[in-house]
Amino acid sequence: MDFLPQRGRIRFVLVSPSHPGNIGSAARAIKTMGFDRLYVVSPRHPEYRTDPDAIAFSTHAVDVLQNSVCTETLLEALKDVSFACALSGYDREFGPPLADLQTSCEMVKTCLEENPQEEIAFVFGTERSGLTNEEMMLCQLCTAIPANPECDSLNLAQAVQVTAYQAQQTLRGRALDAHASRFEGEAPASVEAIEGLYEHLEEAMIACGALNPERSKLMMPKLKRILSRSGLSVPDVDMLRGICAAIICPRAERSGRKSKKDGQQ
Repeated sequence: MDFLPQRGRIRFVLVSPSHPGNIGSAARAIKTMGFDRLYVVSPRHPEYRTDPDAIAFSTHAVDVLQNSVCTETLLEALKDVSFACALSGYDREFGPPLADLQTSCEMVKTCLEENPQEEIAFVFGTERSGLTNEEMMLCQLCTAIPANPECDSLNLAQAVQVTAYQAQQTLRGRALDAHASRFEGEAPASVEAIEGLYEHLEEAMIACGALNPERSKLMMPKLKRILSRSGLSVPDVDMLRGICAAIICPRAERSGRKSKKDGQQ
């Protein structure tokens, strides 16, 4: 599965950012979530692409930073965009309707699926004061990130990261990366193999004193119930039976037997 097929149609727009480091961090934030289109509107430091802080904070995303589009106005940054979500922590008397981030991303997904040529933008205001009412009016939706009322102010890059994550999660669904599914290819253990494991496990528990043979009828069904929930594979059974064998006959004892046989020879 591609990480995010729609990434070329979604842009992240930073309006009048004050600190180059935040621009670099935002570049890193969107790249980690599979996006690569960053727009910067009227930054305080026009040479942000070569700023040491911006480069330092854009770890593994210098390409996104260098390829970012710098414009003088938000209107220029929204060229060809048909649906823009303005990030704001509160509802405005005048402006687009307010929705939580998850709802906004679901609306974005619908737009992308229903209109193949649609381009979407998430718009973030300057660090201290956010977006002006005039900038908000250029957007079709006001989007809020739910936060603790006692500490509801997010750093610009943090807001970008949370938004990019939610967009990724909504567009792609609850899928895992390939490396997270590294055990899916293992063949499931047969019923016969699992029953053999249970017998071996019972023998090992008796050998180490963890199980009273006279009360095995009480404990073994519980252990079987626990193991049955794990979806045992062939390597799982082999590993567990190896542990059972080591409990029944520890390595030191096996080594002693081997030495004794070698001496007899």
